Amino acid sequence: MATRSTIMDTNSFRADGAALPQATAQLVRRRGAVLGPSYRLFYRNPVHLVAGHGAHLTDADGHDYLDVYNNVASVGHAHPRVVAAMAEQAATLNTHTRYLHDAIVGYSEDLLSLLPDEIDRVMFLCTGSEANDLAVRVAQAHTGGTGVVVSAEAYHGNTALTSGLSPALGTAQPLGADVRLVPAPDAYRLSPPSGLPGWVDSEPDVGTWFADQVARAIADLERHGTRFAALLVDSIFSSDGVYPEPVSPSFLAPAVEVVHRAGGVLIADEVQPGFARTGTHFWGFARHGVVPDLVTMGKPMGNGIPVSGLAARSDVLATFGESIPYFNTFGGNPVSIAAAQAVLDVMREEDLQGNALRVGAQMLDGLRALAADHPRIGDIRGAGLYVGVDVVTDRESRAPDVAGALDLVEALRERRVLTSVCGPGNVLKLRPPLAFDEADLDRLLTELGAALAELGPVAEPEREARG
Repeated sequence: MATRSTIMDTNSFRADGAALPQATAQLVRRRGAVLGPSYRLFYRNPVHLVAGHGAHLTDADGHDYLDVYNNVASVGHAHPRVVAAMAEQAATLNTHTRYLHDAIVGYSEDLLSLLPDEIDRVMFLCTGSEANDLAVRVAQAHTGGTGVVVSAEAYHGNTALTSGLSPALGTAQPLGADVRLVPAPDAYRLSPPSGLPGWVDSEPDVGTWFADQVARAIADLERHGTRFAALLVDSIFSSDGVYPEPVSPSFLAPAVEVVHRAGGVLIADEVQPGFARTGTHFWGFARHGVVPDLVTMGKPMGNGIPVSGLAARSDVLATFGESIPYFNTFGGNPVSIAAAQAVLDVMREEDLQGNALRVGAQMLDGLRALAADHPRIGDIRGAGLYVGVDVVTDRESRAPDVAGALDLVEALRERRVLTSVCGPGNVLKLRPPLAFDEADLDRLLTELGAALAELGPVAEPEREARG
């Protein structure tokens, strides 16, 4: 029997659940009658949203919700600067990249100026899935190999190629034959009694351990006659459970050395950690002091308008570019580029990277203070405005408490605070728009504290059942 998708099914609406308000139930029925069955709704009681601003959303009844989940509207829902830029360009011209257009070239120059000097070319697409799909094709052309290594709960897209690189979609979605999985660098659960290699002074040397996992995966590919092409990794391991630390020394750098020695390339999937999200750096990979060969980006790039990108080293891009013409009808169209340029402008003018750093640090402090009184919370980890709250059955075993985490998500939803889970389903994923401020944080901490108090401690019978 196939396991559920950790990113799609864990916190999804079940039609056989509790009775819904009449208007909600009617809309759910209408939706089910016309949309494909693969779609999912959030929450036991789905939310009907009609408007948004900043880090806030409004439902059909006029209630205000705090959005602590949406990194797509990175500079805030319906930001007037982005809306105006799109409207102005849409009223002027919208075409594709086979014609010259100054704004497309200007944005490319601006975007590349934010990346390491070694990364000097960019290609535009519509979605992160497309960007990762193209990146893998480029890596395979450059290396002559097909093997790709990804983390055990990764999600990298929903094309035919990237679905096979996304174990988070569940076992009903087969992995590619040339794909190998490595466990995420979970420093919280890597402890001396586990007998894993790479320990120094009873503290986990996560970098050595993770590099060893990558080396084993590459060796297994080669053992099966598959040439290695790429390590595709989200540097904050967002789908695996949010693992941003430690980065000094970097736990990713040793793995990158292994990748390059094996003749492969590093693809940094920045759809989640990129665009100022982590506060200290504009890109997630920069926190690790590494320079990728290929960088993919999407979601927050256009504040909700479909636009994504693949940035690359010229030499890595050359083999693919010289042999295969690439064209994407909507990728890099002037309206999407206008939105993307406005996002960069707003990030600078409103110092949203600085805001992510300041408010993110306050969020970690506040959550850790809250956790001191609630043993359901085993670990708090994050960088900037990307934080994971690890919900456990007890702090001694550190066993994931999926049911408890889902109860917290639902309790927060009833308090009009929206978030979800990641990892095996027990980690609250707190990833608000970068406009999230101190008042929003106070509201989150207040409502999470109330939700934790309502759930109370895990009862002993529950521990046994969940453990």
